[in-house]
Amino acid sequence: MAFSGALTLTDLNDFITPSQACIKPVEQLNPQPKIDAKDAGAASTHIQIDETGAYYEGTNGVALNQEKVKLERAQISLNDCLACSGCITSAESVLITLQSHTEVLDFLTRNAALPASERKIPVVSIAPQSLASLATAYGSPPSGASGDKIGNTNGNRDETTLREMLNRVRAFWGEMLGVEKVFDTTFARHLALQEHVREFEERRRARMSVNGAGVRESGLPMLASACPGWICYAEKAHAEMLPFIAQTKSPQQTMGTLVKTWMGKLWDRRPDEIYHVTVMPCYDKKLEASRTDFYNAVYQTRDVDCVITTGELELMMREKGWNLDLAAGETTGLMNQDLPELIQHPGSSSGSYLQAIMAHVERSSSLPLVSTVKAIRSADYEEHVLAEADGGRVVFRGAKCFGFRNVQNVVRKVGRESGVRVGIGAAGKMAGRRAKRDGEGEKGYDYVEVMACPGGCINGGGQVKPTTRDAEGYKREWEQEGVQNARWGDKEWTKQVERTYWTGAEGSCGDASIDELALKITRDCGSESFRTTYRAVESDVVGLAVKW
Repeated sequence: MAFSGALTLTDLNDFITPSQACIKPVEQLNPQPKIDAKDAGAASTHIQIDETGAYYEGTNGVALNQEKVKLERAQISLNDCLACSGCITSAESVLITLQSHTEVLDFLTRNAALPASERKIPVVSIAPQSLASLATAYGSPPSGASGDKIGNTNGNRDETTLREMLNRVRAFWGEMLGVEKVFDTTFARHLALQEHVREFEERRRARMSVNGAGVRESGLPMLASACPGWICYAEKAHAEMLPFIAQTKSPQQTMGTLVKTWMGKLWDRRPDEIYHVTVMPCYDKKLEASRTDFYNAVYQTRDVDCVITTGELELMMREKGWNLDLAAGETTGLMNQDLPELIQHPGSSSGSYLQAIMAHVERSSSLPLVSTVKAIRSADYEEHVLAEADGGRVVFRGAKCFGFRNVQNVVRKVGRESGVRVGIGAAGKMAGRRAKRDGEGEKGYDYVEVMACPGGCINGGGQVKPTTRDAEGYKREWEQEGVQNARWGDKEWTKQVERTYWTGAEGSCGDASIDELALKITRDCGSESFRTTYRAVESDVVGLAVKW
């Protein structure tokens, strides 16, 4: 199958790796030795690499095994990564050292050693997609059976609901690590969806009032802002798309505002007296939490202090000897009393952003509307249309777009419909072209739910990987056994996680009490507390510098 020239030049695929080698200059702090003027071009030291890959510096004329100094490896921190513009996106392949499960364990150890008056309150927030991944991997074994390793898909395990898995995760953090406050992020998503709808209505009204001639302005279409991989890609490769991206915070960062600001006041704690950890299905969430926009300069703390993936949480449990199969799945009395839990939002398993916008359009319409769905290439790219029941006039046209291959096509379509200059070529920085506005023809998009991962958040790169079975029924860790291309996210496994995601939800997005609490929090914190901004990242990368 042939791809377009832009896709080829930018080297895009659904499993992104850096398009250019990451390079961090290393400053030499050692004093420079004096060099004999007669041999000014000669080096006084030499560097050798041993069989383990370690670097050693020795003095010329002296045997390496007699006098050598082991050199430290240069490390790339999160800030280094965010400051660099060499990558197409910032996801799974970049070395991340500041956010990991070991950092969380180190903090909890240090925090427990402090006097009670100086300890911070540890808080954990877990995404429902992570709960679904764990629940699929650790389904309840049948009666009388012992715990089984993850990924048993032979039908011998009972389904585990999100509530059961949340209770098991909460028991782990409480009993093993002493963390009493563990939440899921569905209420934060509820807040984000409400703010998302408000922003969409603001943009739609602005377009209707300013645009009397029917010309589409930069307010619409509005593009979803919950996926940090998509945001990073747009900032680095398609700055012309930034005015279209919603400024509403993602559920993770909305939860950060909730925990550090609103709930902190309930607990009589300052933001810097709370340590907030999130468990997410995606590695890019680590980079999102490290953005300067989400740093409180007054209290010198971030809204989310550390992000770990679903797989890292599973690794923590294994290291601590915690059997998630047999843990207290039916434990009662573990529900938190601060926020509603496990609210289900109909639509997609990536946040239901498009469905929330469509539901708002239907509610605000004075005429009955009919909804139709059309798959463009696959289930990862669908167009949704709301039209009047009488007459068929299209009122709303939106799309659900998952995976970078589809994202690139949507970027082009949005640029063409809106008449903006869409960058093409390596890293999107070569000469662009002026797109023609759509003067007539079908209505363009009003909203697009964009996610970088194929299949959406449920198939994030940080999710628990399935353990596959060979022809004889034995489980295999293929990557550990040297089998190449045994990557995460096969379609059958993703379908299982998707099914689990929609089981066991308890709250409804139409619950009046939940809506009232969300409105109260928005009034208390201010709507601007749940908004952010984006900026273009200038790059020095040109096509000739890209490694093919």
